[in-house]
Amino acid sequence: MSRSEELFREAVKWMPGGVNSPVRAFANVTESPRFIERAEGATITDADGNTYIDFVGSWGPMVLGHNHPAVLKSVLETAAKGLSFGAATELEVEMAKLVCELVPSIEMVRMVNSGTEAVMSAIRAARGFTGRNKIVKFMGCYHGHTDAMLVKAGSGVMTAGRPDSAGVPEGCTQDTLLADYNDLDSVRALFESCGEEIAAIIVEPVAANMGVVAPQKGFLEGLRAICDQYGSLLIFDEVITGFRMSLTGAQGYFQVTPDLTTFGKIIGGGMPVGAYGGRKEIMEMVAPLGSVYQAGTLSGNPVAMAAGLTQLHLLSETPDLYEKLNATADWFFGEMEGMLTRKGVPHCLNHIGSLGCLFFTEQKVVDYATAKTSDTAAYAEYFKHMLHQGIYLAPSQFEAMFLGTAHRREEELAKTLEVMETYFA
Repeated sequence: MSRSEELFREAVKWMPGGVNSPVRAFANVTESPRFIERAEGATITDADGNTYIDFVGSWGPMVLGHNHPAVLKSVLETAAKGLSFGAATELEVEMAKLVCELVPSIEMVRMVNSGTEAVMSAIRAARGFTGRNKIVKFMGCYHGHTDAMLVKAGSGVMTAGRPDSAGVPEGCTQDTLLADYNDLDSVRALFESCGEEIAAIIVEPVAANMGVVAPQKGFLEGLRAICDQYGSLLIFDEVITGFRMSLTGAQGYFQVTPDLTTFGKIIGGGMPVGAYGGRKEIMEMVAPLGSVYQAGTLSGNPVAMAAGLTQLHLLSETPDLYEKLNATADWFFGEMEGMLTRKGVPHCLNHIGSLGCLFFTEQKVVDYATAKTSDTAAYAEYFKHMLHQGIYLAPSQFEAMFLGTAHRREEELAKTLEVMETYFA
């Protein structure tokens, strides 16, 4: 029995499903989870000493690869001074200033501890600012596990077969309205019905929790126009896309300006952190200035701030970083597409920037319904082959592949393509 299997047998005695986040259990790919011991660059190594080329990247933040020496140095130096104070620090100010300088739509920002908390707080701010209660979200978009957002959510709940969650009172979701991603008519219908009651639309500008689904031309612009028409706010959930698609996130990539933006662990270099920010007049509704309450002892934790500041500076001080990363991703996914087509594999390969996803379906995947046509059993077999050959993919069909600057064309990516070729042969 491997060490990972031993650890999992012990884990299931003490944690639900043996994990602290559902997808980690590997249940949807009928495989034993790997317990990771360390990571470096584009690779991770498990408790048995097996090293894998990693395309999960801690679910997105490792744009520069794992354990970047500059980020690690800043963490060690800051941790030596103390792990947490529950008080204001200079690093918080530096981080807030940098985020506002890098992202034009953000005039003020508040640090929190996770993407889930950032979304919860942004929605509360939107409701406080507008005096309205209803929120529009899209089927298949995942915005964390707060009660109001667990309605037709993406990510692990798609493969778990539970688009909703037990334990969520009906009243918590009565003001959550559902629309179809990439379908402006479905959004207009909701606003025509009760537009004066809608506080905000929240959207992943690139849906990355039902696989990867890019916005069709005019979709994000249409959302902006609808919000302007009805006096509602537009919230971009950039937990995945922020500082990954470009230095200004998806909003800069697509040139669409939201009123509020949420970020996750990428602004902490992968450490537990999140943030929400936007127009000054909205953010001034947040306590202690305004009546929208939100607080947290660990918000702006100094170690996380140090890691995030170092990573954001590295990203911002390397002008051609995103151009090179996206070009590498275009090449890699282009090679994948060519291979799958030559082999006659029924598939839909979606990718944009350094995000990608292979669906085992012949349908073009543009929304939740078409994503659900993917053959998850076929994905599980593909996943197992790749894992056993040293390629670590997301243990769920409906997650993204994340490329970073540590993935090199002639090494990690070339090897990955070779392993894929053997499977599809």
